Amino acid sequence: MRRTYPEALYRCPLFEGLAPASVDALLACARPRTLAARRGGTLCVGGEPQDGVGVLIEGAAQVVRTSSSGARSVLGVLSPGDLFGEMSAFAGGAEWPATVEATSDAQVILLPTRFVVEPCAQPCLAQHREMTANFLRIVSEKALGLNRKVEYLLLRGMREKLAAYLLEAQRRAGRATFDLPMNRDALADYLHVSRPSMSRELGRMRDEGLIAFHRSSVRILDAARLRGGGRTG
Repeated sequence: MRRTYPEALYRCPLFEGLAPASVDALLACARPRTLAARRGGTLCVGGEPQDGVGVLIEGAAQVVRTSSSGARSVLGVLSPGDLFGEMSAFAGGAEWPATVEATSDAQVILLPTRFVVEPCAQPCLAQHREMTANFLRIVSEKALGLNRKVEYLLLRGMREKLAAYLLEAQRRAGRATFDLPMNRDALADYLHVSRPSMSRELGRMRDEGLIAFHRSSVRILDAARLRGGGRTG
């Protein structure tokens, strides 16, 4: 059977455990909107009314917040299949808490907010309930991720922030060598540090034998020393 949407949509955690045909049935019931943007354009704008939960189905994007002083903070990066807007969708007077920028030509679908958590009376009821359970799990995991970011920001030194981030990325990847999910500009914004200073610190960590890297690939060589800030003894 031909799938209705790009392959990435069927890998979205929101539809975990559901066959592609069941996903198609759910989306036929939901009637989501589709949005697209060229690289550098915006898919959703912070502060504007939010009328759905988004799924990136093509391209790449990042979630960005800009302060009143103009300082940018990257809250996260999105790959095909990733969900966004789930944390704010059910707030009173919901509005997008941040802007979603396309970092390549990108396309998303917006699922109506109520559809995500209110089972319908259609034949897809059982699948709808499973989707709602997935949604609640995703929201819980996202809350834990935000707690991790707060922990990074509470660390005072550049090396401490980088070490904590890299060790967590290694843990999530489950191997010593892993790819960073964002480029260096985005990582610097995410950690609230200077991009040039961060690059210099990464170079020092490499020269001290703590890590090795090539482009977006990183390998942790000495996790024990990295946890201790690179100190020996």
